[in-house]
Order: sequence, then structure tokens, then C-alpha cells
Amino acid sequence: MGKIKAKFRDGTINIPGLLLKLLLIWFILSFLVFPNVNLILKVFIKDGQFSLEAIPKIMKSARAIKSLKNSFLLAFDSIVTVNISGILIVLFTEYFDIKGSKLLSMGFMTTLIYGGVVLVTGYKFVYGETGIVTKVLLQFFPDMDPQWFVGFWAVLFIMTFSGTSNHMMFLTNAIRNLDYHTIEAAKNMGASQMSILFKIVLPTLKPTIFAITILTFIAALSTMSGPLIVGGPDFQTINPMIKTFADMNGSRDIAALLAIILGLATSILLFIMQKIEKKGNYISVSKTKARMVKQKIENPVLNVIAHIVAYVMFVIYMLPIINVVVFSFTDGLTIKTGQLRADSFTLENYAKLFRSSTAYKPYLVSIVYSLAAALIVAVICIAVARIVTKAKHKWDKLYEPLILIPWLLPSTMIALGLMMTYDEPRINVMNKVLVATTVIMLIAYIIIKIPFSYRMIRAAFVGLDGNMEEAAQVMGAKPFYTMRKVILPVIMPVVLSVIVLNFNSLLSEYDLSVFLYHPLFKPLGIVIKSATDETATTDAQAMAFVYTVILMIISTIALWLGRYDGISTIKKFFAKKKKR
Repeated sequence: MGKIKAKFRDGTINIPGLLLKLLLIWFILSFLVFPNVNLILKVFIKDGQFSLEAIPKIMKSARAIKSLKNSFLLAFDSIVTVNISGILIVLFTEYFDIKGSKLLSMGFMTTLIYGGVVLVTGYKFVYGETGIVTKVLLQFFPDMDPQWFVGFWAVLFIMTFSGTSNHMMFLTNAIRNLDYHTIEAAKNMGASQMSILFKIVLPTLKPTIFAITILTFIAALSTMSGPLIVGGPDFQTINPMIKTFADMNGSRDIAALLAIILGLATSILLFIMQKIEKKGNYISVSKTKARMVKQKIENPVLNVIAHIVAYVMFVIYMLPIINVVVFSFTDGLTIKTGQLRADSFTLENYAKLFRSSTAYKPYLVSIVYSLAAALIVAVICIAVARIVTKAKHKWDKLYEPLILIPWLLPSTMIALGLMMTYDEPRINVMNKVLVATTVIMLIAYIIIKIPFSYRMIRAAFVGLDGNMEEAAQVMGAKPFYTMRKVILPVIMPVVLSVIVLNFNSLLSEYDLSVFLYHPLFKPLGIVIKSATDETATTDAQAMAFVYTVILMIISTIALWLGRYDGISTIKKFFAKKKKR
């Protein structure tokens, strides 16, 4: 005890650092560990006794069993259809010499600027009862059911074309990094284009394709927006069913067990993905790689077919966006009937967004929540990354696996854990009830964004030049000053990218929000989903289009800032202005 007091007196113990560690421990235990452990205990412990009562309940529930089957059916089918469409769009834009590939690439990248409930809503308004595609089909098939875009095939169709974001991000880079010397060597040996594609190119991309496949499986298994909006009564998956059971007090244990099953499946799949990543290697037969050159399809028939397929897919990707943009400028009657007229167009919807508090309030709510969560996540991840990379004690390394817990859990399990834990006073949060307050959704937003943010920020810390910090220490700089003046300026581009990407992805968040939002402060995801309901007013549907357009604009700017050196471009622009 005397030694500890002496260390406090002579400044050996960093008091601010110690307080920071204690605060992080409180946050991790209170919101990453305790809610999930409590959820499991509530399912398997009844009246102080271990119980498997929830398992027979699920087995007896036809709806629960059907939702499990539907989820795995969708997941397995999605890995086939999404991989086919994803690999094709990357080949069309990066490998084959397709005319207008830059335009095609822009269309295929639209899934990066909108997703979730916003994207599904766009598809519903194109292929739904009053959608443009349905109107055209009815001209040729008058007896067709106008509500044809419902059920498993509708959900799978949306998954097929909306689930290719990872292909555009990761597989595109993998193809660009291919060694063209290998392809040239195969050509010189007389290999056909098909042989080169299937025996050299695609096998080289296997590690990336496997990793994307696992991510696709997890996304399809956990999907919520698609089944909710276009699944209809006959096709509901695990997450929508968890929401249904969670709303009924007597069935919350079924909802919790379904969430745990989903969490176990996710954890196993992520473990498999980690193994694949470790085994994956990219082989180059030459010491210096040659830059990839696009391949012209030699067979004229196949060349025409490839161009047709590429542009048909482009139309499928673009139709929802064009539809949303066009109808955001129309009146309620046009949106309801789906029939454009000369007098349909108006700016009233956009004017309403700026002058009506009920119209712009969801935007303000989502912006405040998203920005607050993005900033807090960045601070937490910087602190943990600093502690882990400069670990002075073996216990410091434990922060990393603990902070990555949300990576293993679906959002519904995180939401249910928070709901079923903080629906009563808890000593760790000063005996407050957090459910039905404005703070619980913010906590959930922070939790789901920590794993991605931590991995990005930790990578920036690992890449730091240690000599700079050592020089600052030699000159007598204190740890906080070194962090603020030396380290943060170097890693700031990565941190800003993380903040921008998190802010962007949380703006239209629905899966967590639907469990935890405050009734007086509805975020955009909830409002847009409400506009898809049959009971929604024409005004609500019109504003949903406007919300979606503004979201896509914000997302495009955020994507440019976060992934395409937008921040650097802005800095260079202002630097040139100063020189003048």
C-alpha cells in the first residue's frame, strides 16, 4: 500500500490514464458484457434454476421454426445469387473490356450510398403494386397480380442486387492487384479466355470470394428490412420474428433464444472467415507485377451477350434510384397511383422539408444521434487502440477482445440485451431505467460501430513511426500532450474517415432503432419504413422519397470524403488558395 501511495506522490502512476481505463472498464462491462450475459441468463435461468423451457417453446411455435428455416434458406440461396451478380459486375467493370464501363461502375456502386430500409423501400416503389415495372407488365399481362413482388423471391431479388457492396469494395481491389504477367504467360501457352478466367483469375481471387461469401451469408441471415417490407405474411425471417415476439411480454424468452441462435451462427461464421483470411495467400510468379489490362471478349456472340447482361443489370441497379428521385418531385396523387402527368411535378415536398418541423425533425434526430455516436466511438477506439498498442501490463491486451464483442453479435441480440437488462434500475447506471429514454438508442449505435472503427484506428496506430513519439518524450512532453500534438495529427485522416463512414451508415439505421427509439424522437429509418405501410398517407410517402434523396446525397459526399480522398482533395484546394 505504501508503494502505491509513493507512486501517486512522485507521479509514476498516470492518474488521468488510470481514470480512463476505469471508465472504459465500466463501459465494456455495463454495455458489452453484462446485457448479453443477462440475456442468456434470462433465457436459461428460471426462478433460480437452470431451465431449457424456452427450447420447447420454440419447437412448438410454428412461426418461430418457419422463420429459422426461412432465414437459412435465404442465406444459402443468397450466397449463390449474390456471388453471381457480384462477380459479374466486377468482371464487367474491371476485367473485361465493356463499353461504358465507367458508367456501369457508377451504377453498380449505388449500393454503397444507400442500403437497408431505404434501399428496400426504393425497390418496393419500383416493383410494388403501383411501381413502374408493375405498370409496364400489366400492359402485357392484364391478368397478372399487381401484388406479385411479395414473398421469398422478392426478398431474394433485392438481396441479389443489394448485397454486392463487398464485391465492389474488396473484389475490385483484388482484381486490380492481379499480376497481368500470369495472364500473358497463359495466353502465350495457348490457353483460351475461359480457361484463363476459370483456372487462373477466379482461383487467385478465392480467399476474397470466400470472405465475401461469409459476410453475405451473415447479412442474409440477419436481414430485417427486406422480409418486413416485401416478405409478406408467408415469408418472415428470424429478425422480424424476434421483433414480433419481443413486443409480446409472454414471448420475450422466445425472442431472446432466437437472437442467441442468430448470435451463435454469426460467431461460428466469423470464426470460419478468420481462418480463411489466415490461410489465404496471393501468388505471383514474377518479381514485379504488371498492371492489369482489360480483356476484350474475343467471341463476338459472347461479347454481345456480356454487354446486354451488363446493361440489364445496370438498369436494375439504377431503376430504384431514378424512381425515388423522380417521384420526390411529384404530388401525393402521382405517388399513390404511380402515373406521371405533365402537372405532377412540384417542389412542394422539398419546401416542406425546410419549413415544417414535423418534416425535418426526423432528420435532426438522426443527424444528432449519428454524429454523437460517431464521435464517441472514435474517442473510445482511439483510447483502446492506444492502450493495446502501448500495453504496459498483460491485462491491457484484454481490452481488444472485449471491445470486439459486438462483432460476434447480431444487432437484434444487442438490442434485446439492452432492453431486457435496463428495463429496471441497475446500480451500474446509478439505479436508472434506460429503456424508453433517449440515451439507450445512442448507446446501441455506439456499440454496433465499435468493432469496425477499432480495427481501422488500431491499424493506424500500428503504422505510426515510433521515432516521433520517442523524440517528444526525450524533449519532456507529457503523454497527453504527445497524444494531442504528435499522434492525433498523424492518424487524423483515418479517424475522420471512420467518423464520416459511421455517421453515414447510422443516418438511416433501422434494425436497432425499431427496438429502442423514443416515441417522441423517431429517427429516419423508422419514418421511412412507416411510409411503406399500406396505411401510410400520401404525404408520408412523398416525404420518404425526399428523405431518401437527401440521404443519398449525404451518403455520396460521405463516401467521397471517407473512401476516395475527399478530405485530402479539400486540403489541397485550400492549400492552393493560400498560396495565391
